[in-house]
Amino acid sequence: MSLTPEEHIELHGFNNLTKTLSFNMYDICYTKTKEEREAYIEYIDEQYSAERLTKILKNVTDIIGAHILNVAQQDYVPQGASVTMLVSEGPVVEVPTESTYDESPGPLPDNVVIQLDKSHVTVHTYPEYHPYEGISTFRADIDVSTCGEISPLKALNYLIHSFDTDIMTIDYRVRGFTRDINGNKLFIDHDINSIQNYIPDDVKEQFNMFDVNIYQENIFHTKCKIRDFDLNNYLFGYTKESLSKEEQQEITESLQQEMDEIFYAKNII
Repeated sequence: MSLTPEEHIELHGFNNLTKTLSFNMYDICYTKTKEEREAYIEYIDEQYSAERLTKILKNVTDIIGAHILNVAQQDYVPQGASVTMLVSEGPVVEVPTESTYDESPGPLPDNVVIQLDKSHVTVHTYPEYHPYEGISTFRADIDVSTCGEISPLKALNYLIHSFDTDIMTIDYRVRGFTRDINGNKLFIDHDINSIQNYIPDDVKEQFNMFDVNIYQENIFHTKCKIRDFDLNNYLFGYTKESLSKEEQQEITESLQQEMDEIFYAKNII
């Protein structure tokens, strides 16, 4: 059973549904030499250090109206970082003007929008490179899990704007159940058609997208791959004008194959 904004059903106690957003992004780069690969990894580690990731997650907690209970952060050797936050119900700073059930992009971190309880936010990064082919990638996995009225999808807009991304894989699932005052179980408390409805139009225009949804299980999945390809956006420390036409073509094909393999989750021979 799902609810529309007009059908606000009084619950028996707290909303015990668990809503989890998993946001997975990739940034891809061509690094021609060992020195370039090492410089790229160093750049990524600096750009997405545990300190900066902590700031991003704190803004996420602001968006979903959470109070931070505990923060664990770690920069790893030789590369990568992780941050985990335990959060609980926080004060409403500003009451939202639109229903939190609406399928619409969430805010950037200017306003706290609603309350939640018993939740966590995590991020892990994975910089890596191909040992022979000149491809380097950076992956970040973010999980936002909430119990309460708000969906963590309201943080998706901000997360997309916090990372430079070529490919995004987004999963959303509602688990468990809560009860109304008559004891009837509710397995989801808001209508959802697609994760894409929580992504701004200007972002959707930049990506090719497709959905795989299992509505009866409250599982939703969206994949996104950048539409426009400009080789200059994938070269680290120089531009395509310094390459021959043959080199440009070879690197372009290599990068696009890497992106397709990540997007379709299979090797392309």
